[in-house]
Formats: sequence, C-alpha cells, structure tokens
Amino acid sequence: MKTLYILRHAKSSWDDATLSDFERPLNPRGLKAAPFMGTLMKERGLVPDHIISSPAERARQTTELVKSAAGFMSEIEYDLNIYDATVGTLLSVIAEIADDSRTALIVGHNPGAEGLIYYLTGEISPMPTAALAVINLELKTWGDVNGNCGTLKKIIRPRDEM
Repeated sequence: MKTLYILRHAKSSWDDATLSDFERPLNPRGLKAAPFMGTLMKERGLVPDHIISSPAERARQTTELVKSAAGFMSEIEYDLNIYDATVGTLLSVIAEIADDSRTALIVGHNPGAEGLIYYLTGEISPMPTAALAVINLELKTWGDVNGNCGTLKKIIRPRDEM
C-alpha cells in the first residue's frame, strides 16, 4: 500500500496586476495557513518520503513553508507538469515516483486536485486553499496508479482546524 497526500497551495495574492498567474505569491492568510498545515502534518504523523510541487510561486511558497514547519527531510522536486495539470498529467507524475517511497506529497492547484481525488477514490471533496487530502492507495508500485485504487482517509482544511 502507498499513501498519497494532495495539498492545494495556500491562498494567493491578487494585489499586483502586473504578475502572471504563475508568478502570484501567497497573501497574508496563505503565509499563515501553509506553516500551520505543516505543523498539523508533523503532529499527525503525515510525513512524506517524496515531495513534488508545482513551481508556480504560490505552490512553491506553500511547499517550502509546509516543509520547514514540519521539519520534513525530503528534498522538494518541482515539476512544471503539475501547474495547470489535468488528472491524466497528475497520474503521469505519480507513476514516476520511485517505488522505495511509501508516501508522497503533491502540492498543486485546482481543479486538478479535486479531479485527482475523485478519479482515485470516487469521492467528491472540495479542496479549498491549503487543504490536504490523505489517500491510501492499493498499489505495490506507483506506476500501477489507476482509477478507484484509493480510499480517501481524510481531508484536513485549515479553516476547520484553526
């Protein structure tokens, strides 16, 4: 069995109209929620062996703040394919995870995050900013990822926890 953590980036800023969507940073609420979620992950023993993030600025900041607050030892892999990804693209990213990783964290965006949860588990679960889904996958290898191979264990939303 493998465990996949899906984290949507924290709340981003729309203050600077000159920035592209890719360049938008976190806003003050996001800068607070991301480390909060990292602390929660650490407290609940949700520790990834492998971390993959979208390189978009808001996802990058979220990933770095979560990792720092949780004290995760894994290096962060940035994968442009996660930015604006379809479910099929996200499945390809997951399939490339090394099999010695039992747990993996993907930090990305909607609608991809919600679509991936639905594809893997058959459950519709809203993923507001900084929400974390925990999915157990009935897999021996990440390359075997497919529809309905997972069970949604929980969704942790910062608003519910703060």
